[in-house]
Amino acid sequence: MQTQNPTKAFKLASIAALVTGVAAYFIGLYNAPMALNEKGYYFTIMLFGLFAVVSLQKTVRDKMENIPTTKAYFLASIVAALSSIALLVIGLMNAELLLSEKGFFGMAFTLSLFAAVTVQKNVRDSQQPEQDEDLPLFKEEVEAPHKLHIAKGTSD
Repeated sequence: MQTQNPTKAFKLASIAALVTGVAAYFIGLYNAPMALNEKGYYFTIMLFGLFAVVSLQKTVRDKMENIPTTKAYFLASIVAALSSIALLVIGLMNAELLLSEKGFFGMAFTLSLFAAVTVQKNVRDSQQPEQDEDLPLFKEEVEAPHKLHIAKGTSD
């Protein structure tokens, strides 16, 4: 699968969006009028969400490139991503915050998750040419590499 490397401007914009979203969320969380255990809940949801969407993006990309992935891990990634979003929504619905504060946390969370997926995609796209050199050219090289060497007349 041929991919085009992302431009430097797009990579920087993606990283800037990720840093902006995460920083805004955490600064808002630090200044929020809530108990420390509640802040810990929202902190954990952000970390969980970031990990879940990066993992999901990687799994989807692996499947697109015919890299073996297990259905269990793929489903676990989907469940984790959806759970982080659901936990944030449930937490915000029950939080004693102004509606504008709830919206702020929701938007910062959404920006962060989207930017994390984009940064992960950019990293994967940027590393693709390096990986292509190491990947086998033919299906036979993966299935029976020793037979291919014999057929070519080379020895190990």
